Amino acid sequence: MQIISLSAKTRSALGHTVKKLRDTGSMPCVTYGHDIKPVSLEVNQKDFQKVFSQAGSSTVVELDLDGQKKNIVINDVQFDPVSGVALHADFYQVRMDEKITTEVPLKYIGMSRAVKDFGGILVKAADSLEIEALPKDLPHEIEVDLSMLKELNDSINLSDLKIPEGVTVLAQSKEFAIASVTPPRSEAEIKALDEAVTEDVDAIEGVKPADEGEEIESADGEKPEGEEKSAEPAAPEKEAEKK
Repeated sequence: MQIISLSAKTRSALGHTVKKLRDTGSMPCVTYGHDIKPVSLEVNQKDFQKVFSQAGSSTVVELDLDGQKKNIVINDVQFDPVSGVALHADFYQVRMDEKITTEVPLKYIGMSRAVKDFGGILVKAADSLEIEALPKDLPHEIEVDLSMLKELNDSINLSDLKIPEGVTVLAQSKEFAIASVTPPRSEAEIKALDEAVTEDVDAIEGVKPADEGEEIESADGEKPEGEEKSAEPAAPEKEAEKK
C-alpha cells in the first residue's frame, strides 16, 4: 500500500489569529479519534491540497506531527466558496485494528452502448457509498463500469460492483441501482415540454381592464387623489413689489 505522508506541527494560534496563520501559507486543522484528546495543529496549505487530491476522505494518511507519526483519514474539509481553497480540515486518527465507517467516491468509467448507439439517457443514482472497513482495506474509490449498460432500461446494481475484500457497504440493498439507462423521450414528449403555457388574463376573476379613455374611480366613487387636473395651469406668483 502506497504511503501518503503529511507534515504538521502543534498550533498555538487560535481564534482571530488564524487569519495571520493563513497569510503565512499555513492552514489550521484539528486531529481527534476514539478515546483521543483533540489537538489543534497546522499544516502547509499547498502540501495539504496535494495530499487531499491523492487521498480524499477514504485513504489513510501518515501524519508526522512534531516528529510523532499517526495514521489519520481526512474527515472533513472546509473550502472558501469563491476561491475553492481549503480553509480548515478535521483529521480522524485511526487504529489499524479497528474498523471505521466512511464515504468512498464512485468513479464512473467506460462508455454505455445504450447511450452511444440508442440515444438512451444515463441516470447516476449515487456519487459515493458508505462503507465499513479496517484502515488498511479502505479503497480510494470504487469503479462503476458503464459498458455494462448495453440495452435501454439496463441497470448496474450494487451487487454488480467489484467491492474490495474486507469492505462492507452499509445501508443499501444489493439490488440498489447505481446507474441505469432510460429510453430517449419521444417527439410528442419533447413537443409537450417546449409548448409555452399561456393564460387569458381577462378570464381571471376580479380582473377587468379599463376601457380606453375611461376614468378610474376608487371604491367609494371618488377619483384617486392626485388624478384630477385643473383646466388651466396655475398662474406664476407675482414678484414682490419694490418699495
